[in-house]
Amino acid sequence: MPKERIQKILSAAGICSRREAEEYIIEGRVTVNGRVVAELGEKADPDNDVIKVGNRVVRQNAPKIYVLLNKPRGVVSTLKDPQKRKTVVELLGKLGSRVYPVGRLDYDTEGLLLLTNDGEFANAITHPSREIPKTYQVKVSEMFNDYDLRQLEEGVRLKDGMTAPAKVRKMKLTDQNSWIELTIHEGRYRQVRRMCEALGHPVLKLKRVKVGKLDLRGVPLGMFRELTPSEVKAMFASAGREQKAPPEPTGTRGDGSPVRSRRTGTRG
Repeated sequence: MPKERIQKILSAAGICSRREAEEYIIEGRVTVNGRVVAELGEKADPDNDVIKVGNRVVRQNAPKIYVLLNKPRGVVSTLKDPQKRKTVVELLGKLGSRVYPVGRLDYDTEGLLLLTNDGEFANAITHPSREIPKTYQVKVSEMFNDYDLRQLEEGVRLKDGMTAPAKVRKMKLTDQNSWIELTIHEGRYRQVRRMCEALGHPVLKLKRVKVGKLDLRGVPLGMFRELTPSEVKAMFASAGREQKAPPEPTGTRGDGSPVRSRRTGTRG
């Protein structure tokens, strides 16, 4: 097998994201055949080289896991938190393999979050060029007028530039607050909150309800399920990528329906 960048190997093995892999390399935690990896651009042969993160050997053949979580508020979208707050992986219990979040939801944001140990899947979904649509239900202070809604549809100027046009659907508009459904395909930091705040409407509540064709139907707050093989394949296709290998069928029934849906007892 041709040599690949260390970051890609760690990500594909479900150890961490590529960005986290870079941090591990910088910290001197990654070794290849007993030698500490010194540069981010170094490559290795995942089939023949012994690659370790700390004392953990990186193995390439772990079954792929794809999880859809309905994340509550007050939970962080990381593997560990210095402030000792609850993390999303703590909500999942034992899955048989370590997974990590595909992108993030803010501490105060609830809703649909994907987690996986498949680095190719994570990269396909989060890469900016893929333009996977993400839909949010947003509650803001005061009433959105037609000009505000048109600004969201045409793009809002933020400190890091204009946002791409968004799709907007009115849900409930009152003098005190407004509920809208907002669909974007960018992944900027706290983008939905910043778009609304730029128009003078601080966000009171934010929930992501859809990523691509995946939604929260059948997954109450604080619960999760594993994606079916057809859903995984469809997500790869929506990102313009072909799935290299089908996922293990352990998370589905014979008819392809999900079997794992677990209540965590956490509420926002």
